[in-house]
Amino acid sequence: MKNVRPLHNKAMELAEQAYALQKKGEAEQAKHYFRQAYESEREAALLIPIDEANEPSRSVLFRSAGYLALNAGLYREAERMVSQGLLGYPPYEIATELRELFEQIAKHFSRSTQVA
Repeated sequence: MKNVRPLHNKAMELAEQAYALQKKGEAEQAKHYFRQAYESEREAALLIPIDEANEPSRSVLFRSAGYLALNAGLYREAERMVSQGLLGYPPYEIATELRELFEQIAKHFSRSTQVA
């Protein structure tokens, strides 16, 4: 688990760049950085085994990975991250946030399946 922190830090640096690009209106470039941030955060989260002693760190990382995937437009990946986060022993507040994130993801799925 010692590799978790560097991966998480890298993800947060990339996310910061993505948000800055998003503010400038550079959506496609921002998505690129969100995707890279997601991949790093996902890797960090997957390093932590499901164990109550690893909470809330584990579920927080999966929540973060889920938001990054959502921002990157990776809806199925975001859904997977929420599911992984809920598999463990997330504290009530984090579990609630994961469920709220799942609802946001579901809205994107319903929008993408609507016929124009």
